[in-house]
Amino acid sequence: MVSLRFPFLFSQPTNHQYTTNPTHGTSRPISVAVAVATASATAAVAGIAAYRNHKHPFVENALNFLFANPSSSHLWASLSFADSSSATVVDSKTGVSFPSELGGSRKLLGIGLRKKRILGLKNIDVYAFGVYADHGDVKKLLREKYGNLSISELKENKEFNDDILEADISMTVRLQIIYSKLSIGSVRSAFEESVGSRLQKFGGSDNKELLQRFTSQFKDEYKIPRGSVIDLSKEPGHVLRTTIDGKEVGSIQSKLLCRSIMDLYFGEDPFDKKAKEDIELNLASLVQK
Repeated sequence: MVSLRFPFLFSQPTNHQYTTNPTHGTSRPISVAVAVATASATAAVAGIAAYRNHKHPFVENALNFLFANPSSSHLWASLSFADSSSATVVDSKTGVSFPSELGGSRKLLGIGLRKKRILGLKNIDVYAFGVYADHGDVKKLLREKYGNLSISELKENKEFNDDILEADISMTVRLQIIYSKLSIGSVRSAFEESVGSRLQKFGGSDNKELLQRFTSQFKDEYKIPRGSVIDLSKEPGHVLRTTIDGKEVGSIQSKLLCRSIMDLYFGEDPFDKKAKEDIELNLASLVQK
């Protein structure tokens, strides 16, 4: 397996960390930086040449984007290839990797981070999440209405985002647990709060039974150590299917519940605003393709 780095339409991190050298202070010697950059460039060129010899269409497209956009400010996501279906995107903030596709048709739109404030004192990283959408559904349901608008126009169009939330588009939010001390009871309580507020926002206060049906899927018997994967998938007909580490734990048909879940990640007040920007940008891009 060969590992290369390719640019994806994900936001550039704004905070950079530097290691401290006790002898030279906080900045590393320029000569070291130049040497590292030179070595990286050499390795990249060698890898690119090798991949071009294989004539892999996905890689060729990525290379074309790379050389056509040398000054791109988008985050460079790390991809590992065995074949096109096994490509993964590595989140630079957490080191967590996400498949670039799920089920062969759901494309990764953005990666974000769910933080939680503890006792009002500090934020902890609870889980990383990736949002996926079926590209065929996006085109079929939204191209006729929005196909003539530019990507920049779609990004500023609130109705477009509302239609994404309302439409019967197959989507998945994949949660990958980071916080090692997280219990299933904490997950249940967190969803009671966050999903409960969205159910009330979109459907009024008389939705306690629906909320309880959803949160009761997260039974105490399930263990979620660091690295556990929870998938919240919106299937055709507005069915929300929940799986924990690949095991289905329940499904509920409810358009209101599906919208409430998705709103947490790219609605008006999302968990991660930069992730929402990426998701909207890539949804707009799918409509244009």
